[in-house]
Amino acid sequence: MAKANGRKSIFITGAASGMGRETAKLFAAEGWFVGAFDVQQDLLDSLATELGIANGLFRRLDVTDRDAYRAAIDAFAEATGGKMDILFNNAGIGRGGPFADMSWDDVRAVIEVNLVAVLSGTHMAIPLLAATPGSLCFSTSSSSATFGMANIAVYSATKHAVKGFTEALSVELKSRGVRVADTLPGLIDTPILPDVAKAGAPTEGMWRLMPARAVAEAVWGAYHEDRIHWYVPPELRDFDLQATASPEGVRDAMAAGGGLFRQDD
Repeated sequence: MAKANGRKSIFITGAASGMGRETAKLFAAEGWFVGAFDVQQDLLDSLATELGIANGLFRRLDVTDRDAYRAAIDAFAEATGGKMDILFNNAGIGRGGPFADMSWDDVRAVIEVNLVAVLSGTHMAIPLLAATPGSLCFSTSSSSATFGMANIAVYSATKHAVKGFTEALSVELKSRGVRVADTLPGLIDTPILPDVAKAGAPTEGMWRLMPARAVAEAVWGAYHEDRIHWYVPPELRDFDLQATASPEGVRDAMAAGGGLFRQDD
């Protein structure tokens, strides 16, 4: 098994594609040891080839399986000497449509992956994070956590929960030397985003199409700067403030305009 051998280390869920993969590539290029975990084994294998098997652990993980998650964290701890500089809770799924039309299985699946797994992984990783000076617990929230988005109500609810969880833990874990932050991405150019959405994306403004690399850079920035929320692009912060100040106004504008662009992990 590959070893960190004194290198800083990052544990990434949903690492095989999109934002997770770009984060793995960025941190590996900076000399970090990468724990890359995902359900997509073929893409994990290609990532291992790209980064080099000596530079990380590349293992299949269903984040809803707590026993498997525990085994992944234990293997990572063995490779890093009991350290974890960053936990990146990035795995997520997006299943939508009008809430009344969603199957209950889809509702539960979104909650289990996007929220319960974040709580589960963080709960198990805290001892490693607390044992690592300057560590960071980082999670993928969403622009849909600025204001609840129609037709992805459950997804939006989980991302609001991740945002709130981030804020609460940023207080709780401060005394243990662990920083906590999240990213709220808007429209990100990843394979999960339909081509029709990419084609119709504006070329400027807060809902412009952003590269997955921009989220990776937010993770990097969060490790080096003490800020809780990282908006991608930064202009989404203004929309978050607007939604807080006038939720009724945002509701009416969205109802009249048919909603806003959004993005899964």
